[in-house]
Amino acid sequence: MTKFLPVVEKFHSLQGEGFHSGKSAFFIRLAGCEVGCSWCDTKNSWDSSKFPLFSIDTLLKEITAAKIKGAAFIVLTGGEPLHHNLDDFCSIILKKNKTNKNNPIKIHIETSGVSDISGSFDWITLSPKRHNPPKDYFLCRSDEIKIVINDKKDIEFASDVRRKIIDIEQKSSINEKKFFVQPAWNSKKGFALAIEFAKKNPDWSLSLQTHKYLSIQ
Repeated sequence: MTKFLPVVEKFHSLQGEGFHSGKSAFFIRLAGCEVGCSWCDTKNSWDSSKFPLFSIDTLLKEITAAKIKGAAFIVLTGGEPLHHNLDDFCSIILKKNKTNKNNPIKIHIETSGVSDISGSFDWITLSPKRHNPPKDYFLCRSDEIKIVINDKKDIEFASDVRRKIIDIEQKSSINEKKFFVQPAWNSKKGFALAIEFAKKNPDWSLSLQTHKYLSIQ
């Protein structure tokens, strides 16, 4: 049982990326990541021992307050949030939702897909990394695929991921997915490659880190 989670930060803002970009959300950034992306912009979150533990009950109070203030959903991010067992976290929110069925708290998560699934989510964003590929479960069950683009190999990886998903979907019925390429921040090469790829591939859309342009969290 996991009653406490290491938290880097938590805040109410707008989702800046992907399919839900522009929507009000409450973010919980969990500490701890072993994926090791060289271009990661949250490397400070990798060592979970540097951050305080928060009880799930405390987090629920803050989530509820953010919901009252307009947050459409919560976003679990990191680090890599699924390095932690999230069964208890999601369970207590689902229990809360039973008392408020007309306005439930929705749970979104962004993951690299390298760890086993735990918890229950309304939206899964898979951000796979070519140096540490995701488990097939996430290729099947994610709602959104978002691939960060730094160089041409990332473009090739994006195409490979989509081909693998199509192959899996031919064998079973899975939810429809949204596909995004997102240039790495401050990468001129990544921007050029992602834009050109999106122009030539209508099944993919361009995602930008709009919160950084707006200078908000």
